[in-house]
Amino acid sequence: MRLDAAEAAVDGASSEDNCSYQHLFNHLNLNLPSKKDLYTMSRPVKHYNTTLKVTLEVLIYAILDMKETDQTFLPYVWIFTSWKNEHITWTPGDFCGLNRIIVPADILWKPDLTIEEMTEKDKTPPSPYLTIDSDGFVECRSHEVLVSTCRMQVHKFPFDIQTCNLSFKSVVHNGEELDLRTELGASIATNWSRGLMTQHEWLLINQTATSTTVYNFAFNQSMIVYTIKMKRRSILYIVNFLLPILFFLCLDLASFLISDSGGEKLSFKVTVLLAVTVMQLILNEILPSSSDRIPLIAVYCMGVFGLMLLSLLETIVVMYLMEKDSESRDNKADRDQSLTEDCGDKHGKEERKWTCACISDVSADETPSELLKVSSSQLTEESHASEKLSDDLREVVKTLALLLNSSKEEVKPGYWTRMATTINRVFFIFYIIAASLFLVIMFFKWNTTN
Repeated sequence: MRLDAAEAAVDGASSEDNCSYQHLFNHLNLNLPSKKDLYTMSRPVKHYNTTLKVTLEVLIYAILDMKETDQTFLPYVWIFTSWKNEHITWTPGDFCGLNRIIVPADILWKPDLTIEEMTEKDKTPPSPYLTIDSDGFVECRSHEVLVSTCRMQVHKFPFDIQTCNLSFKSVVHNGEELDLRTELGASIATNWSRGLMTQHEWLLINQTATSTTVYNFAFNQSMIVYTIKMKRRSILYIVNFLLPILFFLCLDLASFLISDSGGEKLSFKVTVLLAVTVMQLILNEILPSSSDRIPLIAVYCMGVFGLMLLSLLETIVVMYLMEKDSESRDNKADRDQSLTEDCGDKHGKEERKWTCACISDVSADETPSELLKVSSSQLTEESHASEKLSDDLREVVKTLALLLNSSKEEVKPGYWTRMATTINRVFFIFYIIAASLFLVIMFFKWNTTN
């Protein structure tokens, strides 16, 4: 009885030991320094001619930024790699059903994968652990912020669709030693990435993975190219850029209602034109200078700028013609005034002659008293006549004033004023038609697929 109890106790202790991670590490010789070196030195295959198959999956967690000026793509990705280590296997039943362990990443060999498009080394710390299954499959999960090159097509900015590649391959192993492959389909990977992605400026359309073989440094290498297709969220660019320029165009169109007689219309048009110039300077800081085709948004800005420039030139011509007509009217008024002054001088001279003639008509034989009576009677008569004449003159002046006012109102505009008015009307119609056609063409250009 005591022996059976002792054997049961030993069996219980051994079963408890079998359920520990340490017992499994001892069984796999992972605790021995020599075995650690063996596991980390070379590919985990039993024969060197065996091709190690590595499965690679990439999921997009976020698209942090797309720098158009630098032509760089910054995604935040999760990278899953798995391969079979032929030196590490065990039977889960021998270890209480333990079929999976997690070990430090530095004790096992890992594929030396690199990304061809990467321009900066990832600053995210690597994953410190690996997962090993009982059949020898090792899985590594890591998350990285990649800074990679991406040739962008900004012809339809901000309604553009960009396609960027992430090309994974080994640094030193050729295609016979390391074979990269992917198992997830394009639709599954796209749906998983959409479920993981956080909302940023870019919207993921789809992602595809293509396995290929490239010739590099005198031998072939296996490569997986992940193609990420995304669309820009353009609402902020519409509100902050496209609509303000359209509003400036509407303001320039409304400036035709301002009178051409003063300088307010000219200064207003110059101010609106300068505002569009400032928007062009902002656009120049966004778009790259190495674009193959002229961006449509640059054509949009230049078209609006050109229409406003034509409008400004037309205003200058109209104001010049009206000023020329006003100068001719001023010269005519000066000539009329000089003629009126000459007539007034002649009339004053005739009045003075008439007064002298009246005094000389008095005879020298008359006495002073009789002269006084005669002169007083003549003065009385002349005063009454002058009062009557002054009343008549007032009536004449009033009549002349009314006639002058009516003549001023009925004066027809000059030739150059009529010409300026015609030019203004014709250009206004042309401006509306040209602006409408330009905006319609730009709308269809932005909505075409090519």
